[in-house]
Amino acid sequence: MAETTDTAKLTIKGKTYDLPVYSPTTGPDVLDIRKLYAQADVFTYDPGFTSTAACDSTITFIDGDKGELLHRGYPIDQLASQSHYLEVCYLLLYGELPSAAELEKFESLVTNHTMIHEQMHNFFRGFRRDAHPMATMVGVVGAMSAFYHDSTDINDEHQREVASIRLIAKMPTIAAMAYKYSIGQPFVYPRNDLDYAANFLHMCFAVPAETYHVNPILARAMDRIFTLHADHEQNASTSTVRLASSSGANPFACIAAGIACLWGPAHGGANQACLEMLKEIGTPDRIPEFIARAKDKNDPYRLMGFGHRVYKNFDPRATVMKQSADEVLDLLGVENNPVLQVAKELERQALADPYFAEKKLFPNVDFYSGIILEAMGFPTSMFTPVFALARTVGWISQWKEQLADPQLKIGRPRQLYLGSTARDYVDIENR
Repeated sequence: MAETTDTAKLTIKGKTYDLPVYSPTTGPDVLDIRKLYAQADVFTYDPGFTSTAACDSTITFIDGDKGELLHRGYPIDQLASQSHYLEVCYLLLYGELPSAAELEKFESLVTNHTMIHEQMHNFFRGFRRDAHPMATMVGVVGAMSAFYHDSTDINDEHQREVASIRLIAKMPTIAAMAYKYSIGQPFVYPRNDLDYAANFLHMCFAVPAETYHVNPILARAMDRIFTLHADHEQNASTSTVRLASSSGANPFACIAAGIACLWGPAHGGANQACLEMLKEIGTPDRIPEFIARAKDKNDPYRLMGFGHRVYKNFDPRATVMKQSADEVLDLLGVENNPVLQVAKELERQALADPYFAEKKLFPNVDFYSGIILEAMGFPTSMFTPVFALARTVGWISQWKEQLADPQLKIGRPRQLYLGSTARDYVDIENR
């Protein structure tokens, strides 16, 4: 628990109340209003919770004005360019970078838990073939609690650890199976001789009829997508996981709730929306028309994949993602893909336009990740499942941190009630 560093005074109807002020290791100070209702009989009003700190955390820090994202203090660009996803998973889960021996043990543990219970295959066959893969993932992940009873006791530290490893290990298998099911192909089992990202690509694109070799450039790009989406502080889906967890729900239910929240186009669906925008533009010659609309104050149209509601300067994840996008497009080419041709030209024109530079509307991580996934051959319906796969470790890390917090209480937001006051029931014949 943070220590009080100062006191703020709040005057309500002539009476003054002292509010403790806490100073974080970095970021803005926080006013403690927990006793305000009991003392002054008032609530605070903050739709969207954009000015409310609902928890203590040591996992991720974001400074949107500086374009800074830190995991346990390490800048995301350093982690994405010098580390790899499972090492970042270890960092998020345990607080420090692993030694070589610790990382080897952790990677082996994850690798040996990638298979799912065979009977879970029947769950997939209960869905329509045209079901969205996110709908399938919500159902299957939530159902894991029916198969893994030995890791649902949230009060048992060992069971929490087992659940964490299982979710990180099995999520690529579940996402790949959701994809295979949607296109009518047989499931491909995980392989222990492949690394995390390569194994996911193999499960998505291999078929029993022939050998599939994972290109290392694509595997590296996939690993970077996972790393850059691993955690993002107290966003909507993470807050959903924490809120579900506060009631004592099992870990699989909590992560399923996070997946459901991530499904929204304003959250995890942003890169899908970006690709749909590129398809709407259609051809490079139409780009000036759409740029003009985005600059017109009287036109509600906006370019998806540019700027970010958190980062007011630039998205620190985008620089590394752009490098991967360039590598993937150099490998696969864009000549025969009109969507990627539009993407490259839109990027060029937007970066050269003073309007976008002045407004700090630079291409963000969603713009580049969408380009990469499109080039790899993923349909837009798989963009959000890939995001959910990557974000699982962040959700699990936040979940574990919350359960270890002695201040944990069930989430119970208040409201500004604007409905009718008390009134008497009227019999139906008198209404």
